[in-house]
Amino acid sequence: MKPILPQRSIAIFATALPTILALGASFVACSSTDSPARSNGPQDSGNPPALDAANNALDGANDALEAEAPPPFMPPAIQAWRAPAYPLVASDPYFSIWSFSDNLCQSWPRHWTGATQALQSMVRVDGRSFRLMGLAPNGVPCATQTSVKVTPTRTVYEFIAASVNVRLTFLTPRLTDDLDVFSRSASYVTWDVRANDGKSHEVAVYFDNSAESVVDSVSQQVTWDTVAVDGMLVRRMGTVEQPVLQKKGDNLRIDWGYLHQAVPAAAGVKQVVAADVDARNAFAANQELPSSDDARKPRAANDAWPVMASTFALPGVGSDWTSRTLILAYDDEYSIESMGTRLRPYWRRNGAGAVDLVKAAQSDYGALRARSEAFDAALVEDLERAGGPNLVRIGALAYRQAMAAHKLVAGTDGKPLFFSKENFSNGCIATVDVTYPSAPLYLLLNPTLLEGMLAPIADYAASARWKFDFAPHDLGTYPIANGQVYGGGETSEENQMPVEESANLVLLFAALAKAQGNTDFATRHWNLLVKWSAYLEKTGFDPGSQLCTDDFAGHLAHNVNLSAKAIVALGAYAQLLDARKMTEEAARVRGVAKEFAAKWLEQSKDGDHTRLAFDKPGTWSQKYNLVWDRILGLGLFPDSVAQKELAYARTRMLGYGLPLDNREVYTKLDWTIWTATLTGNRADFDTLVAPVAQFLNDTPDRVPMSDWYMTSDGHQRGFQARSVVGGVFIPLLYDGPTWQKWRQGGAHGGN
Repeated sequence: MKPILPQRSIAIFATALPTILALGASFVACSSTDSPARSNGPQDSGNPPALDAANNALDGANDALEAEAPPPFMPPAIQAWRAPAYPLVASDPYFSIWSFSDNLCQSWPRHWTGATQALQSMVRVDGRSFRLMGLAPNGVPCATQTSVKVTPTRTVYEFIAASVNVRLTFLTPRLTDDLDVFSRSASYVTWDVRANDGKSHEVAVYFDNSAESVVDSVSQQVTWDTVAVDGMLVRRMGTVEQPVLQKKGDNLRIDWGYLHQAVPAAAGVKQVVAADVDARNAFAANQELPSSDDARKPRAANDAWPVMASTFALPGVGSDWTSRTLILAYDDEYSIESMGTRLRPYWRRNGAGAVDLVKAAQSDYGALRARSEAFDAALVEDLERAGGPNLVRIGALAYRQAMAAHKLVAGTDGKPLFFSKENFSNGCIATVDVTYPSAPLYLLLNPTLLEGMLAPIADYAASARWKFDFAPHDLGTYPIANGQVYGGGETSEENQMPVEESANLVLLFAALAKAQGNTDFATRHWNLLVKWSAYLEKTGFDPGSQLCTDDFAGHLAHNVNLSAKAIVALGAYAQLLDARKMTEEAARVRGVAKEFAAKWLEQSKDGDHTRLAFDKPGTWSQKYNLVWDRILGLGLFPDSVAQKELAYARTRMLGYGLPLDNREVYTKLDWTIWTATLTGNRADFDTLVAPVAQFLNDTPDRVPMSDWYMTSDGHQRGFQARSVVGGVFIPLLYDGPTWQKWRQGGAHGGN
């Protein structure tokens, strides 16, 4: 980390709803927090007084309506919680669009990097238009947003617009038990509408997306056309240049491939490509969309802002819900370059193309909506049991973020490979010390994904190009995985992470074997494990001056937490040796690990806690690497170590949590969750985790969840939208039955 289901019935979903995440708040006014250049200018500062009065008058009727078909009950503490940003479309590092504001009308949606990628939606009720999303058109008031709820696969907004209620749902079905579905870069936008006054109303809904989602810079030239798909209206947009896999870096957006907007070809449904003012103003004025696509192409994305727009007419909306759905699908054609070979997205591995993607997304929607609701309920239930409402809040928000910081592609043999991107860190691809903290999510739900993360790095480490006895750090800069770029790269030991990455990989191989119930993957790469474990035995107990995963803190010699990682990694290697019936060597290595653990206890001791570094009395640090001793059942450290560490940690807490160590007041969100699990004591866990949830609620930095922040004031220190938040699922790995349940339910198999 750089400054560097099981299938469940819907009935189960219903019973689990009382614990599902709600990031709720009531918002009547619609004040603008940002107003990037748009043809229709900045929005009004709030709703007209007449609208507020009308909405207040509707409260009683709405209460009755909600009683008729109530949304999930949310405990007050959860209702009051706010996310720093809300995932809308969350497929991969390039197709990842968020709302950075409380109210969907307060700002334009943005790519996780902060670049505007405008999505706009309105509803028209009996001729009166209201905005649901986006800042334009100026003069069109916002509907009253009454809540927003986040589950692992969905973000759900509730609105009142005059005499109707609107539920706007963004669904990205990242279902880990079905890798074909999981890999589709397709998200759904659904409007559910019904009257709240017992009468019938003429309703229409509007949606558009700008060309910003297909360019890195809005000055790039874009073009558009229609795509023939039976029973559907489909437009697509992309750059003229189509520089496939020609750029690499961190603060970048995709500028190749094509974004598809798809709706059913049905009565009352229209679609067009037009300038934003032409499409939006026409709908707002109760007029038809332009009759044909804008012919002035190609042109820059910011030249009269071309948008793909769709409208749905919903005549006679009454007290029953009426639903309409739109699909946003991105076909990047080639996603990753790995060792000089361009790799397709996993869903394309058998020759499927964009039309197949759209068709499958459309035909599967009903089933995927139900499956996603059931999946959410099951996962939230487990989060609640393992860590209470705060872990539910954090975990539900972390799920899509962690998944969308990866791309699932097919290797040359068709097997799934899962590449991470170091978002707003240094842009590296397949970074080992990013895989390490994120791994609990994939170990729990589908170890095939973790295998797909480890395989490319293992193949690289086994190649003639990697000449060191320790493990690599990365495979390049996203999306180009052609070899390590961090530190000394392939040529020098300077600024490497030798103990860190070697121990990380040994631990991950052992955890994967536990999750899969066999050592097949470890056996295929056994020579690497032998080499890395020998390196740890030689240098791991008392590491020299080097970087660890927390490299933003700089080089550190005699790092006590890094030493602990090396020790538990040796214990994990002994466990693998035992599993392979290599009992004599297993006993020897386990003896070394136990000897090191005993020395560690003596040399790290600093009164009532352990030190940051063996040679630095009066210091302290989080010892999050000890988690694997309990999870893997290694038995290297006595329980008293964790108990003393957590007792001391309670004395070092600041307003927004436990600092990483004594040097600074910043912390790492993922490591804090790991540290909180060390004793297995729920009171300890709640004490450390509650301030993390409060940070997410209070932080003034409105970005996708940051994992590096200041415990003193809740400000982001760096990093955002990173995959490492998959680590917040680590409490579930302590519960054997929960882990086994997901495995037996088929969640690990892939296809």
